[in-house]
Amino acid sequence: MQTKLTNQIKQGKIFIYPTDTIYGIGCDATNKQVVTKIRKIKQRDKKPFSIISPSINWIKENFIVEVNLKKYLPGPYTLILKKKDKEFLNWVSDTDSLGIRIPDDDFCRKIQKAGVPFITTSVNLSGQSPITKISEIPRQIINKVDIIVDKGELNAMPSTLIINGKEVKR
Repeated sequence: MQTKLTNQIKQGKIFIYPTDTIYGIGCDATNKQVVTKIRKIKQRDKKPFSIISPSINWIKENFIVEVNLKKYLPGPYTLILKKKDKEFLNWVSDTDSLGIRIPDDDFCRKIQKAGVPFITTSVNLSGQSPITKISEIPRQIINKVDIIVDKGELNAMPSTLIINGKEVKR
C-alpha cells in the first residue's frame, strides 16, 4: 500500500526536508517538469543535481560502481558515479555521471520507499550558504514549495563528495 508521502512524491510535489547534513529541496527526479521548477526556484543553471537513490540495487542497475557502496551509504556522502546510459536522467545531470546519496536520516528513508530517485540539493539560492534551520530559508523559496518538513536545527555541513573512490572536501 502506498503511503501519503509516496503519493505526494509521485504527484510531483516539491519538498523542503531534512537530511543527515543540511536541509534540502527535492522532488521525484523522474519528473522533468518539476526538476526544472526546482532549478528556477534555486536560480540554478544546468549544474547537475544529486539524487537520493531508492536503494543500493537501484544504484547497481543504473551506474558503474567501482567503490564499496556500503562503506559510504547510508551516510553523509555524495558518490559521483558514471551512468551506464549517458541519457539516463539527463535533465538532472547532462553529464555522464550523477551524484548519488542515501542519507542516514529517518525522513530520507521514507522518501526511498517511493521507489524513485529523488532530487537532493541544498535549499538555498545557488551560490548561497547551506541552510540548517527552516527560519533561514528565503521567503521566495518557501512560497514556491508544497511541503516543508521541519526537524529543528541541523548542525552539519554539506555531504562529502566521493569521486573515483577518494574523498573531496567542499
